[in-house]
Amino acid sequence: MKKLMLAIGLLSLAGTALADGKPCEELKSEIAAKLDAKGVAGYSLEIVDKGASTEGKVVGTCEGGEKEIVYTRG
Repeated sequence: MKKLMLAIGLLSLAGTALADGKPCEELKSEIAAKLDAKGVAGYSLEIVDKGASTEGKVVGTCEGGEKEIVYTRG
């Protein structure tokens, strides 16, 4: 029983940490680095409020799901 309670406690702490999310600028930099490593050129990444109408593809969420990172080619 003690092991079960310990596991539940650890999982709830991990869930809280994941819910906080990454800062948007940090995540945007990571995504840009991955795109650059693949040789992608002529793109832009924009941080917008979640649900904002934009032309492009949502490639990440940040700041606890309150904002999105949108990828556009151009």
